[in-house]
Amino acid sequence: MTPCEKIIEAAVREKADVIGLSGLITPSLDEMIHVAKELQRAGMNTPLLIGGATTSKTHTAVKIAPRYEAPVMHVLDASRTVVVVSNLLDKDLRDDFIAELKEEYEEVREDHYDSLKDRRYLSLQESRDKGLQIDWTLAENLPPKPNMVGHKVYEDYDLNQVLPYIDWNPFFHVWQLRGKYPNRGYPKLFNDATVGEEARRVFDEAQAMLKDLLVNRRIRASAIVSILPANARGDDIVVYTDESRTEEAGVYYGLRQQAEKDKESSDAYMCLSDFIAPAKSGVPDYIGSIAASAGFGVDELAARYEAENDDYSAIMVKALADRLAEALTEKLHQDMRRELWGFAPNESLETQDLLSIKYQGIRPAPGYPSQPDHAEKTTMWRLGNIAESTKIELTDSLMMHPGASVCALVFAHPKSSYFAVGKITKEQVEDYAARKRTSVDAVETWLRPILSYDI
Repeated sequence: MTPCEKIIEAAVREKADVIGLSGLITPSLDEMIHVAKELQRAGMNTPLLIGGATTSKTHTAVKIAPRYEAPVMHVLDASRTVVVVSNLLDKDLRDDFIAELKEEYEEVREDHYDSLKDRRYLSLQESRDKGLQIDWTLAENLPPKPNMVGHKVYEDYDLNQVLPYIDWNPFFHVWQLRGKYPNRGYPKLFNDATVGEEARRVFDEAQAMLKDLLVNRRIRASAIVSILPANARGDDIVVYTDESRTEEAGVYYGLRQQAEKDKESSDAYMCLSDFIAPAKSGVPDYIGSIAASAGFGVDELAARYEAENDDYSAIMVKALADRLAEALTEKLHQDMRRELWGFAPNESLETQDLLSIKYQGIRPAPGYPSQPDHAEKTTMWRLGNIAESTKIELTDSLMMHPGASVCALVFAHPKSSYFAVGKITKEQVEDYAARKRTSVDAVETWLRPILSYDI
């Protein structure tokens, strides 16, 4: 993350009209609050725009805006920045725009605090009692024994193999090209009356660059797949050093849903450990993981394009690398199901079926809804020796480098499914911190977006 002092120095030096902060990972949220406080302390009045994957209008209104007297606004995506900045800089529109913004954010704050009062949560024990119940004595629930136990490293993976697995829809989102029903997604997007022609042009140019990247080997890919002995212990997943299951290699810590569901609902209060056989059952189980990158060489290419003032190509190469990394992960996951783990040897799904998750099992990523704690990546990296074996590294803020990288845990059980942990109580935070042998403050830093209380 860019230090706050550098942001303020640059804003003053360049006489910036606006300051933009982008947050891609949870700790960025705290840093944004800090920057707002420091801008206020420095006596600045430059409007502050907030954006990025981890941000929201609610967080901006509740946590950031009150710390800075100048206008603070959440911008959903880059395409809307032009309109926002135009309103902020237009002398005829500025005052009314800011007044409306402050009024809107005050309503957001009121709604937020009202929702906290109304929402109900089960105790942690109640949630655990209502977790997913699997009868591990039934043959249909017995975990499949993998064909491979251990790690498989892929060096300089042939990216031509992953081309059929590319999901192009997120690529068009990068360029803010969104069609309207019935031409919303790729490839129907090309038929859209408004953006279809532009989408086709960008796509064709992407194909030309993609061919050049692969033919001339301008970017490289590497990956690792792991399948390791494991069993559940409460809300956590214990990973063993070998099949004897006598020595722990590490623990993946889990978070459980607590927000009360509808009275009529019989849905379980889920935790990822529910999908792994408990150690006390005596049933041997396994957990998989994938770390994959198609980003080696991308930063250098993008820097070259930027030096030539070709921002379009710089964005394009990063967007394509992201698609290739996701496609590589999709391909490796399929290889796990068919061969390495082998619990679905006859699986034959079209690309759209894969993207629609019509296969058995799931691959949730640490830092995402089923396990919102990015810090769990460190366990994955240690167990697989990922940085050394693949050169995919974790930064201090637990982002992956190169940027076009993906990681995920892999669950094989047919009853495993994606879910969002949602908001959790202080009770679970304290329990989670005790299990991880870390401080409550450290846990709250990483889990701030899902806390049901203010800190």
